This record gives sequence, C-alpha cells and structure tokens, in this order.
Amino acid sequence: MDYTDADDVRQFRAELRGWLRDNLSGHLSGHSERVDADPVARTLEWYRTLAAAGYVAVSLPAQYGGGGRPDIFEAVVNEELALADAPPPPPLGHIAHALADFGTPELNSRFLPGLLSCTESWCQGFSEPEAGSDLASLTTTAVATEPGRASFRVTGRKIWTSGAMWSRWCLLLARTEPNEHRHRGLSMLVVDLESPGVDRREITMSTGSREFAEVSFDAVEVPAANLVGPRGQGWAIAMGMLSYERGPADMGWVGRIGRALARAQNDVRTGRVAADDVMRRRLTESWVGVQVLQWHVQRSLAARQYRAPGSEGSLDKLLATRVEQDVYRTVADLMGPAVVVNDAEAFGDYLFSRAQSIYGGTQQIQRSIVAQRLLGLPKV
Repeated sequence: MDYTDADDVRQFRAELRGWLRDNLSGHLSGHSERVDADPVARTLEWYRTLAAAGYVAVSLPAQYGGGGRPDIFEAVVNEELALADAPPPPPLGHIAHALADFGTPELNSRFLPGLLSCTESWCQGFSEPEAGSDLASLTTTAVATEPGRASFRVTGRKIWTSGAMWSRWCLLLARTEPNEHRHRGLSMLVVDLESPGVDRREITMSTGSREFAEVSFDAVEVPAANLVGPRGQGWAIAMGMLSYERGPADMGWVGRIGRALARAQNDVRTGRVAADDVMRRRLTESWVGVQVLQWHVQRSLAARQYRAPGSEGSLDKLLATRVEQDVYRTVADLMGPAVVVNDAEAFGDYLFSRAQSIYGGTQQIQRSIVAQRLLGLPKV
C-alpha cells in the first residue's frame, strides 16, 4: 500500500490544518466561560464546531449531512486533530453507518442530519445486566401492539450505555420474536429517551467519569417507523455496528491516543517533565506503536471502498487496545506519583484504558473471531 497522500487527500489535510490553526485556540480559549465549565457541554460544543466546519462524518452520505468522501479521509481527521493537540472527533461512526446502511430513506432523512451535525446526541443500547459478552442472551423485549397502533412497547434494562444521560435518541437492540432462535429473534429500534417510561440512572466510575448509565424501559411506546431494517435482522445489524465500533478511526481512538502521546512528548521536550534514557526509549516505542496503528487504520479504511468492514475489524480492535494501554501506561509512568495526585485527566485516561480490553467485545472474543473467521481454525 502507498501511504503517500493522493492530491485530494493532501488538499483536505492542508485545509484541515489551516482551519485548526485559525480556530482551535480561539475556540478553546474562554471555552469554559461559554459553557459554564461543564465538561459534557464543552465536548458537545466541540463536536458541533467540528461538524459545522465539515470535519465530522466525512465519509457518510452527503445528502444527510456527511462529507461524501472516501473512508480514508476519516484517518486524516484523526491524525490531524492529534497532531494539533485538539479533542478527538465524536464517536458516532458505528451508529451513523447502521442507520445509513439499514435504515429506510424516510428514517435516515429524519435522524441522520441531526446525528451528523451533532445537534442531536445518540447512544447505543446493547449490553444488559445479564447480557454483556453473550449479547444474544439479552432479554429486553419490544412487543408489537395491535395492528391499528403500529408501534412496539419496549420493556427491559440496558447498562453501561455511553452518553445515555445526555442523549435524546438510543439505537436499541431488543427481542421482537420470542419464539425464534435467540440470534434470529432480535430487532433494532430508534427509541426516544424522553418518552414516558424511560428511567436513566447515572453510573459514577472510579475516575469520577459519569459517561455511563443504566437505562430502564417500562412499556415505552416506539413507533413502528423507528424500526431499523427488517424485523428479526437486529443481530446482523448489531454485528455490522460492532465492526465499525471496533474501528479506531470510527470511534476517534487514534486521535485520542495520539493526543495523549503528543502531550507527553511535548512535556519532555520543554523540560516540564524529566525523562531518563529508559523513559525516552519507552516514549519512542509508544510513538512507533501509534504510527503502526495509524498506518493500519489507513489500510483498513482504504479497503472499505471495495467492501464493508468485517471480521478483520477484530484485528483493528486488538491493535488499538495494545497501543492505547501501552501509551497511557507510559504516560502514567512518566509522570510518576503526580499522575495520581495532580492530574485527574491523565490518571482517568490510564484507568479507562484498562477497559479497552472489555468494551466493544473482550480480548478473548476478538481473538476467537480472528482464529475462527480469519484463520479458519476450529472451535474448541
């Protein structure tokens, strides 16, 4: 593969760098005063700013507000934001692709513009208290009401739902066909989290983060028009979503990891943090890991012009996990005890990186997918 930028990619990269030079410092200076120092509000404002400039969902359909460009441009956005020490892009690729690939034109016209412009916040309702890695065992139900009402009633619980506390919409996986085999009995629905019967409970993490929530549904009525794809096809849609969720570019992982490493390198160069030869060597090794991840992402995204992502996404997830955990461990060791006492953000990033081995599919699941679907090894 040729990693040299094509002319259109080079021009896009230059335009993005220019936009960051002109807007990043002005956007972030005085940032907390504009949004009352609320970290969620700051993040959502950044997403909307990026989207308004055309740097969110650059590979999604233009008719719904995306950029309509090849997938490789997603890698450019991640790389340049990291180099500029800017916050990463919004992690919406998995939800956006599920809607774009499986939703009706009417449903996409209703929901994709708000999602891609970041003016409407979304979350993904998959995991349940008794259904995490074994997602097909979920028990949340969506029961079709009498034909004249043309709706579903959703009852059940979801947990570890990222962003649910500030999201308006949830892309929910629920059981609509109770008599079918567990994989074939699932469907995907768009649920309004402001509907009667929805209860959201915040989960506070050890880092102080309140990103996650438990969401309960008590006979929540959902219009039948909010069904994504055919009934009973939810498992296939979920697997398609996960192939994107495991993508480091689709979820903004490359930008986030690169930003953390760039900050650490700058601290050493400017003398703010001392580093001996051993630590400098570790920083170099981490830099190599990030570069390998970036090149691998470029190759994966370039392949999408021929086919949608599939089982090879597990390779992306495994590599991203390894690189992320290495980078945040290196940054934590570089800072020493100060990372716990004086830098809540860096320590929180380190703690959260440990969960990379779990969410989006555990390491064991990813390795099993690689072994069975890519290498053709038998199940044990």
